[in-house]
This record gives sequence, structure tokens and C-alpha cells, in this order.
Amino acid sequence: MKTRLWPGIARLLGLHSGDGGCHAEAHSRGSKDRAKVVIVGSPNVGKSVIFNGLTGARVTVSNYPGTTVAVSSGRTKIDGKEFEVMDTPGMYSLLPITEEERVSRSILLAESPQAVLHVVDGKHLERMLTLTVQLIEAGLPVILAVNMMDEAEALGIDVDVDRLEDELGIPVIATVATAGQGLERLRRRLGVYVCN
Repeated sequence: MKTRLWPGIARLLGLHSGDGGCHAEAHSRGSKDRAKVVIVGSPNVGKSVIFNGLTGARVTVSNYPGTTVAVSSGRTKIDGKEFEVMDTPGMYSLLPITEEERVSRSILLAESPQAVLHVVDGKHLERMLTLTVQLIEAGLPVILAVNMMDEAEALGIDVDVDRLEDELGIPVIATVATAGQGLERLRRRLGVYVCN
């Protein structure tokens, strides 16, 4: 999706402008050369389940500086490479209204992630893709996880993940995080997406 639905948003937000691909040179590395993955998405889409599936028990929860908003961070290894993973508070837009959204946007600005994992609910995909497009237009290296695919299918909603990937120009992975479905594929795609 190369249409500029959100022109100027990168400049407005002070975010990196790029092609949404591998950004090792444009984004700073985490401590000890760990690649950073920031998980974003609306509340109740399964972000924390995916975060736990990626990081296991290696998790730290702390308040974001100057706020009462809790942020989880953890580590994982993919193909022998260390990743730092952050689970941000729920957000609907890059133009924040709530303190939680302000914290999530601040994390995107401050952490310069090598991948932004946007988790969406497959039942409400159309509504949630607005944030996906904002993230892409802001030049962030986005991967989309379409979660709750079992619930979407039960409602007769057919999500064509391959076509969505072609249209958006970013990796798209179908998941059922509560059952662990798609998490290994997600890990592999993250490993490929982030430059070695």
C-alpha cells in the first residue's frame, strides 16, 4: 500500500522516514547489540499473550519514566540472535489522546526499534488497519500479526494474509496466540526481518 494516506505524519511526529523494511542502519541497536522489537496495538488484541510467547519468563515490568503507566520488557533469542522485546500500553493512533497512547508513542520515538510488531484482532481488521497504515507512513519497520484468527473464522471472516501482505508491503502473520498457533512462524519472520 504505497498510497500516502497520512502525508507528513513522520515529520509531524518526529519519527524516522523510511521504506518499512530492514532498518539496521537507520535505527540504533539495543544495549549489547540486542535488536529491539516494540509490540503495539489496541487493548485486548492479545499483545501480552504474544509478548509472553516470545519472551517466556524473562520479563521485567516497570513504570515508564515520569508516569504511572506500566511497560513490560523481556528478552528472547531467535536463530542465536538476542532480541529485546517491549510490550507497550494499548493505543489506537499515533496521535495520542490518553496517557497510555502518549507513552506508547514515546517508546516508539525513544527506542528506535528494528521492528514494530503491530498486533490486531482478526475480527476487527478493517478498523485496526488505520494504525498499521500510520506506522508504515511514519517510516517504521512494521510487522503485522493478525491475531484471534480462530474467532474470526468462527464468525465467517476470511482474512487473506498473503494478499494483505502484498497490499501493505510488510510481513503479515496469522496467529492464535492463546493456542500458540503462528508464534513460531512469527519468530522466524522477525529473525529474517531484522538485519543480522
